Amino acid sequence: MSNNFFNEMYDASGIVRPHYCAYADWLLATPAERIARKRAEADIAFHRVGITFAVYGDESSQDQGKERLIPFDIIPRIIPAAEWLVLQAGLRQRVKALNAFLYDIYHKQEILQAGHIPREQVLNNAQFRPEMMGIDVPAGIYAHIAGIDLVRAGAGEFYVLEDNLRVPSGVSYMIEDRKMMMRLFPELFSRHKVAPVQHYPDMLLENLRTVAPAGVLNPTVVLLTPGAYNSAYFEHTFLAQQMGIELVEGRDLFVRDETVYMRTTQGPQRVDVIYRRLDDDFLDPLAFRKDSMLGVPGLLSAYRAGQVTLANAIGTGVADDKSIYPYVPEMVRFYLGEESLLNNVPTYMLRKPDDLKYTLEHLPELVVKEVHGAGGLRHAGRPGLDPERNREFPCPHHCRAGKVHCTANTRTVQLSDIC
Repeated sequence: MSNNFFNEMYDASGIVRPHYCAYADWLLATPAERIARKRAEADIAFHRVGITFAVYGDESSQDQGKERLIPFDIIPRIIPAAEWLVLQAGLRQRVKALNAFLYDIYHKQEILQAGHIPREQVLNNAQFRPEMMGIDVPAGIYAHIAGIDLVRAGAGEFYVLEDNLRVPSGVSYMIEDRKMMMRLFPELFSRHKVAPVQHYPDMLLENLRTVAPAGVLNPTVVLLTPGAYNSAYFEHTFLAQQMGIELVEGRDLFVRDETVYMRTTQGPQRVDVIYRRLDDDFLDPLAFRKDSMLGVPGLLSAYRAGQVTLANAIGTGVADDKSIYPYVPEMVRFYLGEESLLNNVPTYMLRKPDDLKYTLEHLPELVVKEVHGAGGLRHAGRPGLDPERNREFPCPHHCRAGKVHCTANTRTVQLSDIC
């Protein structure tokens, strides 16, 4: 693989980029000892508060599932306002198209009838939920919160690496990192215009309240967590506390007469909006996994009756699946009549002989992800492995699914239909 990469702070000739000049001057004037001391203070503070996360997926690693401190870098990623406006427009466009796609596939399925996306790619997807067919969700919004992963390939060149629409996580770490920087280096924020981020929980709560069931004027919003052993539990507690809402587990809720209630010391209280941080499979043991101890029996019936709003909606996972990712630019054209402002990374479909040949020849350079999975779980191939061993990864290990997805730098390869 090429060692070339985009340096955020310096251009190819070693000159500081204009929007980094003021920060670079401050960094040069700040003693290295102070930087190191402040970095150690940050680690101690994160340890004390318990701001950690767990990483899963690499079963061969000794660090599998271990708690880690959140990533924190003294060097910020500075995005100029003009560049951010382009990103903002592109992200809004993309999420709008993804929501239109979700509404369509659970209603008339016009994009499938038009042949823009293979029908089997959607209807046979593990994340497609037939139970959602015909359900009209409030305001037509399926993905109330979206996590769009971006990579930069050059000045002004941003690419979408993947979309996260099921239970996106990570925003609390961004807020805590900003708070830490303000605490350690307040002079930076007094000298420079830095857009605030601390208002995010207020915006999130307001958005959740606006999608309450029809006729509910003062909705009760709760955050549903799998519990303290979940890798993102810190974020669940953080957001619930910041929004001033109850953090609940499945056992704290029950359904009666197709209405969701929360158990309280004053008696049952109706719940109108559930910000769920629980995967579809575990939401309702009467509708999905029968062995789930995390969900709420009867929740789907209340949802179908329009008595409660779930954010994000059930079934959003089909839109962020790796096998659907290559078709998002087509969604933008089909639903919005526009061209994508943000591009996908170049993507290869292995049902095409040339793409398959290229992938097998370059597999040691690629990181492989199984489709139907979420995020970066279950990596199948890794850079540095013997080419012959990597060549065998897709079929022997994923024959049942028949599909995996590869990424390397700004190249994405979707391994599908190869078994």
